[in-house]
Amino acid sequence: MESVDAKRAAPPDDPVDELSGASDTGGKVPVHELVYRRLRALILFGDMAPGQAVTIQGLTSQLEAGMTPVREAIRRLISEGGLTFRDNRRVSVPVLSVENIAELKFLRSAIEPELTRLATPRLSVAEIDALERIDTEMDAAIAGGDLESYLKQNHAFHTRIYAAAEAPIMTSTADRLWLRFGPSLRFVCARVESVALPDNHKTMIAAFRAGDAETAALAMRADVLQGMVQIETCLAEDLYKS
Repeated sequence: MESVDAKRAAPPDDPVDELSGASDTGGKVPVHELVYRRLRALILFGDMAPGQAVTIQGLTSQLEAGMTPVREAIRRLISEGGLTFRDNRRVSVPVLSVENIAELKFLRSAIEPELTRLATPRLSVAEIDALERIDTEMDAAIAGGDLESYLKQNHAFHTRIYAAAEAPIMTSTADRLWLRFGPSLRFVCARVESVALPDNHKTMIAAFRAGDAETAALAMRADVLQGMVQIETCLAEDLYKS
């Protein structure tokens, strides 16, 4: 008999599933949902830079979609914080302020470690093995200078853990927070030189195998703060120069 863990679906915003034309039930995804997923991925993984303006006409060409699904996708992403109205009523990718980063650090360091703590006893051996494979792919992406692959695998690592927590309200909140800082994360990764930072993912994987929820949660908090501090540092440097 198939176990509950084996039946658990991959998170809907996994980079593999994000752009696919299949739904969780195996049916075809409606066009408006597919356009939304594609636009969301462009923002989440930093293909659209902070401050970049977006237009319906430009997106219809880029996404090869009609105006109606593009307009709906823009509305949804504005409501989720992935896009924003500027003073001139034009839509753009948000630029993080110092205050925004402080909020994101506080919320992420509270929510994501708790999701990790909840996920630890629920993760099957197969799921932990999958996380280890993702982490290996991240290492390969770093070694090969493949920024896009690194960002997508990093996101997959986190979202698989959060899906296992079976805490939909916190998971949904974390998902929206990622949409807020994703573009800035790509910007930072492209600027910051590779340095020997602690590998918190490997600490988490070892803790998952040991069933040590507290260590896994602490490693997630360290991972969250490590990324946010890098974003904060780059922003501070830009403000100092301006």
